[in-house]
Amino acid sequence: MAERVPDLAALELLLAVARLGSLGRAARELGITQPAASGRLRGMERMLGVALVERSPRGSRLTPAGVLVTDWARRIVEAAEALDAGAQALRTRRDSRLRVAASMTIAEYLLPGWLITLRTERPGTAVSLFAGNSAAVAARLLAGRADLGFVEGLEVPPGLDGAVIGHDRLVLVTAPTHPWARRRTPLTRAELAATPLILRESGSGTRQVLDAALAAEDGPAPPLLELASTTAVKAAVVSGAGPSVLSELAVVDELATRRLVEVPVTGLGLRRDLRAVWPLGQRPVGPAWDLLGLTRG
Repeated sequence: MAERVPDLAALELLLAVARLGSLGRAARELGITQPAASGRLRGMERMLGVALVERSPRGSRLTPAGVLVTDWARRIVEAAEALDAGAQALRTRRDSRLRVAASMTIAEYLLPGWLITLRTERPGTAVSLFAGNSAAVAARLLAGRADLGFVEGLEVPPGLDGAVIGHDRLVLVTAPTHPWARRRTPLTRAELAATPLILRESGSGTRQVLDAALAAEDGPAPPLLELASTTAVKAAVVSGAGPSVLSELAVVDELATRRLVEVPVTGLGLRRDLRAVWPLGQRPVGPAWDLLGLTRG
């Protein structure tokens, strides 16, 4: 079909010639040279196999075939204009909101700064934020209830695509009153695995990384406490309830003020990637794309 039907630019030129009665005036209105307009018109006539315009020193006049083709062309251009207007309305509606789903550490310690910057660039976009564990973020994206997600696990969840936007390190922390805070030698991986810890719930990125790091030791001991937010875990550790493994991003202030103490552990790699994620085959667009760009800035 595309090889037998003129493109919109050629049809718009024909309509302008019909309206203005001059190929030169039509070319000026469309912002092209007269030779370019003549070439475009000749190409359309060759494609259709009929003469469309009679040229003379007094101007340009449609042939009988040109009158028919112009009528059809008008309908096609009007349909294209309706398509363009509809697409613009869809883009406006899409760009008026952004639904973000993020795992707890990113939601609490990184997203606020990104969203403040996005607000200055897109003041008309309303942003909603869901904060949960990495599994909940993935489920929300797959259900179509989020436009962009952020997770902290070991890999991209099934059904999603993603990009690494940063890195994080998990650290073992205790209250200053805990015996580990006064150790002169690093803790061993086996000691850590054998000790009940205050942990995030299953499905969190932090828990996934810790479980994988301690897999050689048959995994961590059953949790001392299992809590649903990083803030709750920190509060429990600060109170002296027990040690925990948390994101370094989440405990910067507590370590600086000595409300928490980092305990070194030998033979344990707890570095992890931070990822932006989205459903496979659905590359972020509009404000979601802009936010993704800010995370890499």
